[in-house]
Amino acid sequence: MEFRKKIEELLSGFLEERKDLFLVDLKFSAADDITVILDGDQGVTLQDCLDASRAIEFNVDREEHDFALQVMSAGLSEPLTTPRQYRKNIGRELDLLMTDSTKIEGELAKVEEDKITLILRYRKPKDIGKGKVDVVEEKEIPYTEIKKALVTIKF
Repeated sequence: MEFRKKIEELLSGFLEERKDLFLVDLKFSAADDITVILDGDQGVTLQDCLDASRAIEFNVDREEHDFALQVMSAGLSEPLTTPRQYRKNIGRELDLLMTDSTKIEGELAKVEEDKITLILRYRKPKDIGKGKVDVVEEKEIPYTEIKKALVTIKF
């Protein structure tokens, strides 16, 4: 069996047992350095990463194939890529870079299979007279229009 296919199958088997975890990314370098990025509905613990690593390490013969393996959780600097990741961040502020290079900031209110809904809060000039008014609006955004989505970190 091809090495990469074997790794993918071992990882799939592990994730089948652990329904609370899901794969965000799986990367192979030319030198067979493997990077596995996981996320979970309730987050990812160090033990989760160890368990995933062991599911792969203990089932591949290093005599046959030499590789380096790194298993990690999707950090705050990792963009959101799946509806499941968006769903676990409902209520949080997101920074979106759109495919047309515009930027949108808003609170994630709703997640569907093909789009998200953000609550946008901003100030705009009054229609009549001087000054500004606060505006709150909901905006539906299809995933196809999102180039990159990051959770905003607030302290």
